[in-house]
Amino acid sequence: MENTYDVIIIGGGPAGYTSAIYCARALFSVLVIEKLSPGGQMTQTSQIENYPGFEDGVDGFELGFKMQKGAEKFGTKTLRSEVIGVELNGEIKKIVTADGEFFGKSVIIATGADHRHLGLPDEEKLIGRGVAYCAACDGMFYRGKTVAVVGGGNSAAADALLLSKICEKVILVHRRDTLRAERAYHSPLMKAENVEFVLDSTVSEILSENIVTGIRVKNKVSGEEREIPLNGVFISIGRVPNTALFKGQIDIDEYGYIIADETTKTNISGVFAVGDVRTKPVRQIVTAVGDGATAAHYVEEYLANL
Repeated sequence: MENTYDVIIIGGGPAGYTSAIYCARALFSVLVIEKLSPGGQMTQTSQIENYPGFEDGVDGFELGFKMQKGAEKFGTKTLRSEVIGVELNGEIKKIVTADGEFFGKSVIIATGADHRHLGLPDEEKLIGRGVAYCAACDGMFYRGKTVAVVGGGNSAAADALLLSKICEKVILVHRRDTLRAERAYHSPLMKAENVEFVLDSTVSEILSENIVTGIRVKNKVSGEEREIPLNGVFISIGRVPNTALFKGQIDIDEYGYIIADETTKTNISGVFAVGDVRTKPVRQIVTAVGDGATAAHYVEEYLANL
């Protein structure tokens, strides 16, 4: 069948291209389909400092292209196109793109998850200039500075605790009168002397002069607005997994993530999920890379038994 591959990988982030490297080195024909540039969300970070092997850090865009080149060195093909439909049941899976149909004996889903945004004016253009979505990724850039964390769930609480060890002051802004985070987070947050709570409040504006200079918050009860000067805003209000394409075919949890354990196997034979798109406790570049290697192992096992 024309346009048929042993492995089709949907998504060209670190999980997708790691899968491609391992599968291509095992002499399988591999196609990576990526609608944007290689690297996924890490391309939004100009200085990645927590990925092993780069003592001075590495630009996310550069790292993405290096991963692509590494996979293509072993024969991986890359298609820059958008996937608009999938048929995953059956021995041969069909992937419909804006540039035609492709067929795979196996499929690895590496479509990732996007951070939820506040939707405020200038939010997008200030990413990397004071607006961030990952404290573990970008927290060190704010050592000794004042930052806000927006959110009240487990992720926001964990980010606030992490930043409290790095920053001079952390302002936790939440729209309710109490945090939604698990009780285990409450006590250490209360004990942290440099954490200030701004509850019953929302961020109505991000203040900037090319870089973030502060936020304007509005109290939902009193209606009062005030400006808070600071150096950075970490928005931690959840993620949106990119799984709309697969609903009705693959088992997805209540939060929209593909249900797949540490084997990366989904409920459909020959279909695997890697990186931020699958159910997992930690979502980082290194965990995505680990998923990619694991998936390749089980793809090889699956294809050997066809």
